[in-house]
Amino acid sequence: METKRRLPIWLWVLIGGILIVLGVGTFITVSAVRNAIRQTQEAARPITELSTQVARFMRPTPTIIVDPVVIIRQVRSLSRLETIQYTIQRVITAEVGGGAFSFLFRDRLLFIAHGYVIAGVDLQKLRPDDIRVQDNILYIQLPEAEIFVATLDNDKSYIYDRDRGILTRGDIQLETAARRASEHEIRQSALDDGILEVAQQNAENFLYRLLMDLGDYSDVIFLSPTPQP
Repeated sequence: METKRRLPIWLWVLIGGILIVLGVGTFITVSAVRNAIRQTQEAARPITELSTQVARFMRPTPTIIVDPVVIIRQVRSLSRLETIQYTIQRVITAEVGGGAFSFLFRDRLLFIAHGYVIAGVDLQKLRPDDIRVQDNILYIQLPEAEIFVATLDNDKSYIYDRDRGILTRGDIQLETAARRASEHEIRQSALDDGILEVAQQNAENFLYRLLMDLGDYSDVIFLSPTPQP
């Protein structure tokens, strides 16, 4: 049998010392890297905070302050019978700076307007002599139908396109003018479509069913309202 040669003790000591030195060196290297990273982060922290403050200064968060004083101008009870609602979409074009130099000064936008119109009869305008009973028949002269609400739906209305000339930044009042024109056009569209006539008829149908269900009258007849001058 061959006898395995053992390494001398001094060689084991030398190898152990080398391993210890390498381990300590690695530990020192890792610690040095960590310290360097930590120092870099601490040095960059004031710069980061300064950048954040500059960004907040350039783009400040709006502060909303509500005056605690409430002023109520008027309180009025309503007896409005809403009988119809129109939902309307119109396309509105608003433009300034046209003409021969429009390519320089033009500001043109295309506005998609969504709005609604509500109409009905204001029962508060009924007068005592507008209602009479004869031979168990109820005669009623309702007020003329009117538009209660005609407004834009801001959540659905938007600017579809805007075209500016080379030398203009745009008219800041152009969108406001487009919205104002949109409200007028939405109201007028409902009127042209006969919303008031339908509202009047719906009010009469609703009140007829309501009054007949009471069982006090043999019939209910609605008289044509007297046209207002």
